[in-house]
Amino acid sequence: MTIPATERIARLNDRCRQGLDAHARIMVTRNCLARLSGEGEGIAEVLAQAELLAAVRRYAFKPGDGPERDFGAFDLQGQRVLFKIDLYEDPNVKSADGPIAITRVITIMLPSDY
Repeated sequence: MTIPATERIARLNDRCRQGLDAHARIMVTRNCLARLSGEGEGIAEVLAQAELLAAVRRYAFKPGDGPERDFGAFDLQGQRVLFKIDLYEDPNVKSADGPIAITRVITIMLPSDY
């Protein structure tokens, strides 16, 4: 049984979101991190990052979120937070078998950062 392309993409996005893709990159906008850490630095930023990642990983998709599971929105500490998964293709980096390397990048941000 073949898996439809949309479902394959959704599963790869889930792996990225759940921290299971070793090649994925996680980006948190400065504005988002500052707002959720109370403009603090050091341990406050680390705690805010941990809370953000935990919220993204437990995010429960709703039917209107789209079939590829590449975007979500939730509230955290009274702030609306968005995440978006995109693909980054680097033509200068090839995987072991030759095709261009594709990396999933998840960006966590506030609506004003979008």
